[in-house]
Amino acid sequence: MKGEIDTKFDEALKQFEEIFPKLNPIEGGCAEATLTGILNILGIQDGLINNIMIPLSGGLGGYKSEKDWCGPCGAIVGGCAAVGAILGGKGREKMSSDLVPVAYMKSAQFAKEFEKEFGSVICPNLSGYDFSDPNVLMKYVEDGTWGKKCYKYVLWAIDHIRKLMGEELKKNW
Repeated sequence: MKGEIDTKFDEALKQFEEIFPKLNPIEGGCAEATLTGILNILGIQDGLINNIMIPLSGGLGGYKSEKDWCGPCGAIVGGCAAVGAILGGKGREKMSSDLVPVAYMKSAQFAKEFEKEFGSVICPNLSGYDFSDPNVLMKYVEDGTWGKKCYKYVLWAIDHIRKLMGEELKKNW
């Protein structure tokens, strides 16, 4: 029998399936959509959180190192942030130090399972776009890649965080 939290996730994911492909990625992005999608399910809406997450989309804002290492998909970043929020619980207090190793372990597990599912955790590998070039973002939007491909990573991330964090969701939320 499904619990209340699972029902909330199921209903939200159905809505997200319709809404997300139509979103303008310039107004948010994968990291923001992942974390705020989960937080909305949990009853938290805070524009500050949206603003914090926006620059983390596109592989950490299109980060590319001198050695050509690129940032992770924002769905990974948003999912890992959600792990911390879920472990922290409804009280929204700072996570206790005994939960920090759990947060690390769960985040690493989430990233590993994402990579197994999609073959990479790196934004340009998944999206096909290197956002370290500012002009590429406009091409990404023009090509409609968010609505064809990237929103699916977000949906998977939200659903998988629900599964990975099921016990903690039931306990803390």
